[in-house]
Amino acid sequence: MTTPKIKKHLRWLTFSAVGMFGFGFALIPLYDVFCDITGLNGKDYSRESSVPMTSVDESRTVKVEFVTYLSKQLPWQFKPEINSIELHPGERYQVSFVATNQSDQDTFGRAVPSISPGYGAQYLVKTECFCFQEQMLAANAEAMMPLIFYVDPNIPADISTLTLAYTLFKNEPTTDLAMSQPK
Repeated sequence: MTTPKIKKHLRWLTFSAVGMFGFGFALIPLYDVFCDITGLNGKDYSRESSVPMTSVDESRTVKVEFVTYLSKQLPWQFKPEINSIELHPGERYQVSFVATNQSDQDTFGRAVPSISPGYGAQYLVKTECFCFQEQMLAANAEAMMPLIFYVDPNIPADISTLTLAYTLFKNEPTTDLAMSQPK
């Protein structure tokens, strides 16, 4: 014995639940579109370069800053060897990051990059990077983790500084990597 008023509310609640599910499902693609439009988030459009560099734009320089963050679950110290560099677009450069495991156990970490401003991320090209794979550090060990990159010569003139930030997270070892590491 349902009244028309109860049926109306039941339809409205059903529609709301379906709508919320649909919105939640579409939220990730909507967020990606929002970030692309606004240039927020600094997504790293990493690509390994197989195309040789043809030219260096010596008429200008771009400052690249290096920033590191560390997850609280990872007992490491992590910092760049240098804080920033000025280079010409198209000029390859190598910088290293220093990681120190401060625990008495072997641990695994994974670096997640982010680049600011977000619309400049596509112009920072990493040819070799420790962020391409998970890293293992033995107990109380220190490692130099290299990054080789260049700034694409087609970078817009309004971008004079790029900030490359890495956040290092604790990672459980993948089976292949754990088996290949010496004990």
